[in-house]
Amino acid sequence: MARHPRSIRSRAIPGRMLPIAVAAVSTVALAPAAAADSAGHGHGRFTPGAPGVGDPYFPLEGNGGYDVRHYSLDLAYDPDHDQLDGTVTITARATQNLSRFDLDLSGMDVERIWVGGQRAQHRRQGQELIITPRHGVRKGSVFRTVVKYGGVPQTIVGSPIVFGSPYGFLHTPDGAFVGGEPNGAHTWFPVNDHPNDKATYDYTLRVPEGLTAVANGRLTGHGRAVSTFSRRPGKTRAEVFRWREDSPMASYLTTIDIGKWVVKQGRTPGGVPSYTAVDPVLLKDQPDAVDFFHGTTAEVTDLWSKAFGRYPFGSTGAIADDARYEGQPLGFSLETQSKPVYSAVRSTGTIAHELAHQWFGDAVSPAQWKDIWLNESFATWSAWYYTELTGGRSAHDAARATYAARPFPDREGRPFWSVITADPQRDTMFNDRVYNGGGMMLQFLREKMGDEAFLTLLRTWYATHKYGNARTAQFTSLAQRIAGQDLSTFFNDWLYSPIKPELPQG
Repeated sequence: MARHPRSIRSRAIPGRMLPIAVAAVSTVALAPAAAADSAGHGHGRFTPGAPGVGDPYFPLEGNGGYDVRHYSLDLAYDPDHDQLDGTVTITARATQNLSRFDLDLSGMDVERIWVGGQRAQHRRQGQELIITPRHGVRKGSVFRTVVKYGGVPQTIVGSPIVFGSPYGFLHTPDGAFVGGEPNGAHTWFPVNDHPNDKATYDYTLRVPEGLTAVANGRLTGHGRAVSTFSRRPGKTRAEVFRWREDSPMASYLTTIDIGKWVVKQGRTPGGVPSYTAVDPVLLKDQPDAVDFFHGTTAEVTDLWSKAFGRYPFGSTGAIADDARYEGQPLGFSLETQSKPVYSAVRSTGTIAHELAHQWFGDAVSPAQWKDIWLNESFATWSAWYYTELTGGRSAHDAARATYAARPFPDREGRPFWSVITADPQRDTMFNDRVYNGGGMMLQFLREKMGDEAFLTLLRTWYATHKYGNARTAQFTSLAQRIAGQDLSTFFNDWLYSPIKPELPQG
């Protein structure tokens, strides 16, 4: 995520659901089992899955008892009414004998749920959608859950987590802009909303005729149909877009972006398919915005492929919207997988930052949210390195200039150095020390190790944890092994200390 802070007022958005057509229900293995919360006659007791994964920053994000393999989202969005209706099919494997399990979903209205092709009971408790299937789900079995739901997705406002900027599902005049880090995915679809449960995704997106819907991954189909939008009478001609992300993806990296777009497709010089969508409003101030995003994305994608290892996904791209909330520009861009979203025309440095996340954050995701520096510090350093590689200021000079310029307090009035990079706390997890403090650490580590060993470290880190999750201790251990030296004092000073470390010589 790249930060572009502004102060924006808050408001709530009401929501309701009207009936929509339901997709066919299919089932993958649901084993017969004992009744909920009872013994399984030799097969083990069936118990509820945990309502969270135990992340100290977000105790209720994610859920226990199952591992999601795939999400299929069949959604209809009507921007005239801000209404989203859909059917989501979740394919998962049970990791325990489940009597019931939770999904994360805020707001929205749930009409019906099926588990293994049979109607299931459900109730709501805060963001928890608690589902009790007709029969227990046996450990190791693969089962499908289908949720039919709808309403007006709520934009998250007034939260200090993302610099005070609204985030999640943003309603725009002609559609939607979705940037959900860290906990915005469950505002618009039922999900196991924590990065440690990655899954693949299919999207079928229905929008009124004349609009385009863009999502993660590659476009697999586009057609037209007569569809029902729940708050419009009768049938409406609709555009239908199908997208597929077939690499594992953390839920906060999902996006659907709807509106009128100028689209450019092609391949990078290195051969990676690329899809760029730009809001035509942005062309008024920057007529070359489409070529700027498309060309810069291609250049940076290929550059990082050489520096860090082969590009991890099936496509690259950019989604650039004139995204506002109550008339005020949004304060962030986000590394949504395969196509970062930009809330305005941003700099080449921001594009380099968001595309570096495709390796560090998207392919390799944090195991817990306190490990967020493994995303943001790496992307910050990468933007410095991009400038260096393209003939600008060196990362060496950028790190030292940043060090010299950081005696001042942050927006909360705390000294910059008081935030612990490797455990910044929930409401300040995107604090400047996580970005620039960690970026400095990586540059100073580079200087201690030497270029060849440092780039070997980054490539090995990516290759070892690609499509998975990782922790800070794993990185520091790998760095010490590749460096062949004891770096414990260095990491203690730069990752775990709440005081200003001494500037390394050089």
